[in-house]
Amino acid sequence: MSTNPDLSSPDARPRERRQRVQAAETGMAVLKGLARLGGRASLTAIATHVDESPAKVHRYLASLIEAGLVAQESGTQQYHLGIEALQIGLAAMRQADPIRLAEASLIRLRERLEVTCFVSVMGNKGPTIIRIEEPGLPVTVNVRAGSVMPLLWSATGRVFLGMLGEASVQALARAELEAATPDQRTQLDPDDPLGKLREAVSADGCAAVRDTNLKGISAVAAPVRDYTGRVCAVLTALGATGGFDPSIDGPIGRAVREEAAAISTLLGYAA
Repeated sequence: MSTNPDLSSPDARPRERRQRVQAAETGMAVLKGLARLGGRASLTAIATHVDESPAKVHRYLASLIEAGLVAQESGTQQYHLGIEALQIGLAAMRQADPIRLAEASLIRLRERLEVTCFVSVMGNKGPTIIRIEEPGLPVTVNVRAGSVMPLLWSATGRVFLGMLGEASVQALARAELEAATPDQRTQLDPDDPLGKLREAVSADGCAAVRDTNLKGISAVAAPVRDYTGRVCAVLTALGATGGFDPSIDGPIGRAVREEAAAISTLLGYAA
């Protein structure tokens, strides 16, 4: 007697589809598990990670090897991501535009908090605003797409200064420091103004200012990281000091940090 399912019965085809979906889900879980283990791991480690038996995971790995998504090293017997997986990753990275991916976060921040918010990248003249969103009653601030923010006095600039070690960034910061007024210099450490500022931003993981860049304006900013962990953009929210809480653990600070982390995740960054 044949043990093959009778596909003519009403329940056979839905059952077969469910089995195929479950098999695909398990295969993707194995592939994602390998990626989360650093892209190279033993059969035992993968099976433990996905909470399946080694025998079952081995069958799925064999299918993934046939598809070119996984390969196995003959010497160590470890599995690693195959050429097809690398091609998929490269295609995804080419589409990973931080400005495009930040659009949804900007809109959420604007609507949820009713604040002006923008995303900036580091340009040759300094942090440059690329995309800005304003609430229905915007704060009168002379910033727009294309505006260059100072490194020392803006929350945006301080994030770049604190988290980018490029010589060009440090040179711009030193030039700003040389041009600073006595009042501005009082806001910085007298012995090591740039070093202490960088240390503070690095420790907090973000930056906040109150009446530092513009009188009556406060802001909080957080880094957006690419898949390598490098800061590729900064997400900022600002508002009138009287009604804007710039503390990094306040509602606005938390929201900005959460949205920056969400964009970073879309860019492939794993904290």
